[in-house]
Amino acid sequence: MEQLGMAFQEESPDVEVLAHQSSAEPQNLPALERRPKPAFLEFFAGSGLVAYALRPYFEAAWANDICQKKAAVYAINHGTNHFRLGSIANIKGTDLPAASLSWASFPCQDLSLAGQTAGIHAERSGLVWEWLRIIDEMPVKPPVLVAENVIGLVSAHGGIHYRGLHSALRARDYRVGAVVLDAVHWLPQSRPRVFVIAVKGDAEVPTKLQTGKPGWVHPQMIISVSRGLEGWVWWNVPRPLQRKQNLQDIIEWEAKCDEPRAAKHNLGLIPAHHRKKLNETELLVAPGYKRTRKNGQVLELRFDGVAGCLRTPEGGSSRQFLILKRDGKLSTRLLTVRETARLMGAPESFKLLGSYNDGYKAMGDGVAVPVASWLAKTLLSPLVEAVNGQSA
Repeated sequence: MEQLGMAFQEESPDVEVLAHQSSAEPQNLPALERRPKPAFLEFFAGSGLVAYALRPYFEAAWANDICQKKAAVYAINHGTNHFRLGSIANIKGTDLPAASLSWASFPCQDLSLAGQTAGIHAERSGLVWEWLRIIDEMPVKPPVLVAENVIGLVSAHGGIHYRGLHSALRARDYRVGAVVLDAVHWLPQSRPRVFVIAVKGDAEVPTKLQTGKPGWVHPQMIISVSRGLEGWVWWNVPRPLQRKQNLQDIIEWEAKCDEPRAAKHNLGLIPAHHRKKLNETELLVAPGYKRTRKNGQVLELRFDGVAGCLRTPEGGSSRQFLILKRDGKLSTRLLTVRETARLMGAPESFKLLGSYNDGYKAMGDGVAVPVASWLAKTLLSPLVEAVNGQSA
C-alpha cells in the first residue's frame, strides 16, 4: 500500500460521503485580481487534475465522469456541489449552467497508437459526439471549447479522425486549431497530447493569440492535418522556461524495492545493449516498460532522465518499472503512486484514494497539471476574456 499526501486509504469512499468534506486548497497558485472568474464545464473530468490546473483562471461550474473511484478523488479535492456522477449519455445540455469554456478530455482508447485505433466513431472515443450533442442542446453555447486527446487523434489513418472533429466544430460555427504540448517541457515525463481549441465564429481573436503560421506547438503532423481545412487557427502558445527537474529529483528513495529474486528476474529482462548503457551511465534512475518482442519479454529502459508516458495500470506491461543505482548495486521496483502524482504535476496536497492501481490509474489517465495550467494562462484565459468583453 502506498500513501500519497494525507489521504491514501484502503477503500474509496462513496462520492456522497465526501459531499460534506472540505476540498483541499491549492498551494502556490498565481496571484490574480479579486474578480469573478469565468465558468467552465468539464466533461470526462476524471480525478480532477484539469480542474486543479484551471482553478486560478476559471471557476468549475459543472463536472462529470462515469467512474465512481475517480469521482471520489475529484470530490475530496474539489467538493461535490458541481459534480455529476454518471454516463455522459444521460446529460442534457438544457440542464447545464452557462459557461465561457467547455473542456472535454474524451476517452483515448480508440485513438491510441498502442491500441487498435478503432477511431473517433468507436464506442469509447466516440463519446466525443455526446459532448457535442450536449453543446448543441445548451441555450447559450460556450464561446470557447477544448478537446484533449492522444497524438493518434491527428496522426492515425492520415488524420481522418481529427478532420471529422474539425468538420463537426465548423458545422457548429466554431473556428478551430490544434496544438501539441508535451509534459516533458514542464515535468520529467514524456507525454505528448493534442489540444483542440475552438472559438465561436463571430469572435474577434486578439492578434497576440494567433501566429498566422506554424509555431513550436505545431509539429509536422499538425501541419499535415491542417491542409485544406476551413476555419483553421494557428494558435500562439508561448514556449515555457526550460525544465529543471529530472526523474531522480522526484523519486521516493525510501520506498521498498523488489525482493532479490524478483529484482534478479527483472534485471535479466534488460537487453544487453541497455544493460551496457546502464552500467556506464551516471544516472541513478532508469525507467522502463516490459514489452514483448520476437524473442520474448524484455525490459526496455531509457537514459534521458525522463519517465516514459504514464498509462493506466491494467496488465503487467502497463506499469512503469524503475532501475535504481545505489552504492554500486542495482535494485528494481514499480513507480510509487506518489511518484506518478509528481510526474503529473499534482501537488503534495492532492489527495488520492483506494488501492495502488486506483491511485496509479487516477494519475495515468489524466492531463498533466502544468500543461493545462500553461494553456489556460497563456491562451484560454486571455481568449475567454477577449470574447466575453466583445459580448458585454
